[in-house]
Formats: sequence, structure tokens, C-alpha cells
Amino acid sequence: MNSNSILKLTVSGLLIAIGIVIPMLSPFKIVLEPASFTLASHVTIFIAMFISPGMAAAVAVGTTIGFFLGGFPIVIVFRAASHLVFATIGALWLRKISEESRTGVKIRLFSLAIGLIHAFCELLVVTVFYFGGNVSAMYYQKGFVLSVLLLVGLGTVVHSMIDFEIAKLVMIPLKSGLASLSSTSKA
Repeated sequence: MNSNSILKLTVSGLLIAIGIVIPMLSPFKIVLEPASFTLASHVTIFIAMFISPGMAAAVAVGTTIGFFLGGFPIVIVFRAASHLVFATIGALWLRKISEESRTGVKIRLFSLAIGLIHAFCELLVVTVFYFGGNVSAMYYQKGFVLSVLLLVGLGTVVHSMIDFEIAKLVMIPLKSGLASLSSTSKA
């Protein structure tokens, strides 16, 4: 195993660990019963998307396992599992976007598109659980349109785009740090 592979494996492990800890310990949660949103809970997946499709997929799977082991409700575990779709699509798509184009309107449109894919996948999961009678009573009290379409659907798009912006900010210093680590490991 070469040093670049070890570096990617280490970064993947760190991103998975951080991705597991954020939803468990973050004080920055917005609860709009029956949905809740934890600020920065997708940041590690977005960071991995900027690095490689394999890392994005690994982090999405790793954080899903973390939600499962953390004892989260099964609907949340499956919502986390759906992240594999947007993370992989997003990472493959980012490979086609030049570094120079990753600013301004173009990157925000990318963020919106990924947010829509993200929301669609989570909507599918929650819809199956909703009509299967496997969500909390609060979902049914608010009704499908409010609790699923608006809170989960629209809420996920907004949450996704906010977390994407945070990830972009984190990637600036992280990218130069990874580049210097990679170059020193080759020496």
C-alpha cells in the first residue's frame, strides 16, 4: 500500500468518525417536529465528495453504520444510507467541474442540484416508512404534505445547501494541508 492510499484511508476514517460524532453531540439542532436537522451533519460527506467518489461512498456508508450503532431510529438510519446516492453522484459530477468553475453561481447550482437529489432520496425513504406506518405519530398528526414533503423534502434541500457551504469553507485549508501531506509523504 503506497503512502497516498494510506493518506486517503486515514482521511476517510477521520471523516467517518467526525460524521458519526456530529449528530450525536452537536448542540446545533433545529427541531421542527417531526423532523430535525443537525447543522454540519453532512459536511464530512461533502468534504469526501471533493476528494474522490470512493471516499464519498466510504464516508456515506461509514456514517450510516454509525447511525445504526448509535441507536438512532431505523428511519434515520435509512435516510443516512440514502446519502450514498447523492454522495457518489456528487463526487463523480465534481470530477467534471474544473477548479476554476467551483465558485459563484455554478457551484451554487451544483449545490442546489445535489440538494434536490439528496432530498429526493430521503423523501423516498420517509415515504416508504410513512405509508408503512413506521414513523412517529407526529408525522401523521401534521400530515404527509407538511411532515414529509415540506419538512423532510424542502428542509433537506436547505440543510444540504447550508452544509455544502460549510464544507466548501473547510475544504480551503484542508486542501492545502492534504496537498502538503501528500507531497511530504512522497519525499
